[in-house]
Amino acid sequence: MFTVRDSFETSPVLMRDAMCKALTDMAADDDRIVALDADLIGSSGLKPFFKLYPERAIQCGIAEANMIGIAAGLSLVGKVPYAHSFGCFSSRRVCDQIMISAAYAKLNVRIIGSDPGITAAKNGGTHMPFEDMGVLRSIPQITLIEPTDPVMTDYIVRKLANEYGVYYIRLVRKETAAIYEEGSTFEIGKGNVLQDGRDVTIFASGIMVAEAMKAATVLKNGGVSVRVVDMFTWKPIDAELVKKCAADTGCFVTAENHNIYGGLGSAIAEAASKSRPVPIEMVGVDDRFGQVGSVDYLREQYNLGAMDIIEAAKRAIARK
Repeated sequence: MFTVRDSFETSPVLMRDAMCKALTDMAADDDRIVALDADLIGSSGLKPFFKLYPERAIQCGIAEANMIGIAAGLSLVGKVPYAHSFGCFSSRRVCDQIMISAAYAKLNVRIIGSDPGITAAKNGGTHMPFEDMGVLRSIPQITLIEPTDPVMTDYIVRKLANEYGVYYIRLVRKETAAIYEEGSTFEIGKGNVLQDGRDVTIFASGIMVAEAMKAATVLKNGGVSVRVVDMFTWKPIDAELVKKCAADTGCFVTAENHNIYGGLGSAIAEAASKSRPVPIEMVGVDDRFGQVGSVDYLREQYNLGAMDIIEAAKRAIARK
């Protein structure tokens, strides 16, 4: 069960710190936990883990494909590996290793891809993955998760220690809005209805969840009843919830910090087309490359703000 906060200020806990604390806490009681990094332990926040558990911390260097191979090998001997690099390197650069060494071999590997989409900010276009989930979504049986805030990050990282399979965690490294109260729990593969409504459903993920809630407030003040869903699992998508929302509200907006091709909007559209097709408006990156800038600047450049969601909701409702 989860509880949504009344307001969504920036969390005092960085996402990378929530991840590292979860891993270090687990490692104290579970010698299966191993952390791997591709020359980024300062960026990833994994320095405390490497200091406390050097025998279970592997610095792989700038050799991400090899890192996934090492993680696969660790899985074969019963370890539970968590392998981190920036999202661009944890997805497109290592796609073949994830496909063959991990997924095809039916092994037990967690890949953490940080700085997704515009949160790569001043690292620029080469390091700004708008396509990571799309690249990986076609790999059979992989699970794709984008934690929303530090509370969810802590829960998901801990939960995956006792799951089996190949998981990709799309993780903002630094600040995010605090959406959930401490103690909240989450079910992988199930979307969270953050508020109910009857006129339109907004399916959002990651940094777009807070924007969706802002948009819903403005729309409510204008007489529009909005359902907001945090669809933090992109694969497997919660097809039953998509079907229910289609029946209840009759139109959708999807909001993602990702290319609209192959991303969350595509996954929602695929699910809806199989059960109850409805008008869908997609707020996301419209087939563009990244660039250097602050998150606020990039949010405006790529039309990823609350106002963009509001306009999309009006278009979706008009199409019903």
